[in-house]
Amino acid sequence: MKVRYSYLKQQFSNSDDLWKNLKKFVKTGDFTLGKPLKVFEQRFAKLIGTKYAVGVNSGTDAIKLSLKVLNVKPGDEIITAANTFVATVGAICELGAKPVFVDCDNTFCMDVELVEKKITKKTKAIVPVHFTGYMTNMIKLNKIAKKYKIPIVEDACQSILASINNKNSGTWSDFGAFSLHPLKNINVWSDGGIIVTSNKKYYEHLKLLRNHGLIDRDNVQITGYNSRLDTFQSVVGNWLIPSAKKIANQRIKNANYYDSHLGKIKGIKIPPRLKNYKIVYHLYIVFAENRDKLLKYCIKKGIEAKVHYPIPIYRQPAMKFLKHKNGDFPITDLHAKNIISFPCDQHLSKQEMNYVIKCVKNFYS
Repeated sequence: MKVRYSYLKQQFSNSDDLWKNLKKFVKTGDFTLGKPLKVFEQRFAKLIGTKYAVGVNSGTDAIKLSLKVLNVKPGDEIITAANTFVATVGAICELGAKPVFVDCDNTFCMDVELVEKKITKKTKAIVPVHFTGYMTNMIKLNKIAKKYKIPIVEDACQSILASINNKNSGTWSDFGAFSLHPLKNINVWSDGGIIVTSNKKYYEHLKLLRNHGLIDRDNVQITGYNSRLDTFQSVVGNWLIPSAKKIANQRIKNANYYDSHLGKIKGIKIPPRLKNYKIVYHLYIVFAENRDKLLKYCIKKGIEAKVHYPIPIYRQPAMKFLKHKNGDFPITDLHAKNIISFPCDQHLSKQEMNYVIKCVKNFYS
């Protein structure tokens, strides 16, 4: 049996009504900042629980533009997670700022207990990464941020509808940055991103930044970026967003099924499932003994398992200028050696999950 990782063929296999919507839209010629984009932004803000949402061209730019609104400049320091994907760090570095890494814990998110000692006079913002569909401990982090008067930009790119105490990711700070990349729960057939906020001043600034700083066709108020979410993509987003809660709930159901079976296998350790946290499982990750051999075995058996990520960002050649050495972030390093990701999407069948469980069990037996 083959258990694929990408589910996009299934997600859009029954989309005749979407194609009709796209054909109608093409006839309008409303391709830039058009009506479907405004509708999508309103729907997304309502889904997450904020007053406003601003569509941009990627999750990376969602972080970058949020930091730009905070007037982040070259030489400023931005605290973020040592185990994140490169996009988080790329957004920081594009502005000339310096990423300051914090190790993670076994929820795969920043260990908030380690943040305070990373704060300096140059710290301009904190970017917690709600990695894999978990959430950073925003209750504790907000207390620290308030104490030092440091703003927070949530990298919520992997955590649409994740929550703590029923409060969604992206709503715990002034900015929530989301990705609409093809493999995210809500995707738009290509790169895309969206920023949520309830601050009207920030909202107006973000709208300027994403569109060259233009007030209208002829007047430029500030210098900005070409970072609009295409209206065409918003048509896709509008088609998919009614399914957002269903998608998240099915992923949670699948993860619970995996947990109940994989957790019984000696050699597999399930990460902590925290009380009052809603984890949406953009990635389903467990800790595995002999991980590399298990990964090869699964791939040989047709299971498209993965590792997120085998080489931590702080050890990548692009980060040499930070002068870190192996072992600076021991939990991040440990995860890089021991974690494995299995398909967990909403289209996965019980038969496919049982096959994954069977193969893992056979490997360790």
